[in-house]
Amino acid sequence: MPDRLLLLSLLLVILLNPILDHGDLRKLLLTALTFIPVVLATIQLSQKKHWLWPSVLLMFLAFSFGVASTFVKNPVLIALKWALLAAFFALSVLGLFSYLRKARLVQISHLYTAVSIYLLLGMLWFALYAAIDAAYPGSFQHSSSRIVDRESEMLYFSLVTLTTIGYGDILPINAEARMLAALEGVVGVLYVAIMVAILVSAFKRQEPPSLE
Repeated sequence: MPDRLLLLSLLLVILLNPILDHGDLRKLLLTALTFIPVVLATIQLSQKKHWLWPSVLLMFLAFSFGVASTFVKNPVLIALKWALLAAFFALSVLGLFSYLRKARLVQISHLYTAVSIYLLLGMLWFALYAAIDAAYPGSFQHSSSRIVDRESEMLYFSLVTLTTIGYGDILPINAEARMLAALEGVVGVLYVAIMVAILVSAFKRQEPPSLE
């Protein structure tokens, strides 16, 4: 059940992000909504004790800075919030991937987790892009030269880069943003290839031995 809820919460955050990315009240609601998958990922990581306390600490710090940055429009607070969220998403990806890599049998919960990891990678780079854009305004632009100033557009950019679609309507301008975008494309391709290999290998292990 936590595997399915984590996946559903990530999809909910992605779908509602453009709707709630307006005004202080909606942004506060969006911050709370973003922490639903954070809490669920922490519950998943709690199955291994050495993953629990770092994830809880990062979750608490990110939530504190997230609430503070909603009321105090300080670029440093906003950048710190996204940096802490990026660290949490990175920890979640590593923890869940470790759990999935050691699976001996392929169950539906493993498939939910595999998709959740993929979406968490998108959230990880989204948080990194948002942190860069908060610290260095103008790091991203539309192809029409209008500066991107909404976090939902960073999420959109992250997802299309992760899937290597690359529409080109949002462009990374500075060197750090461009290298991160290139790295995300590489990770997106490698993750799919590696995950297919892991799941196929686990599936073969659970096949009954041949009678021949």
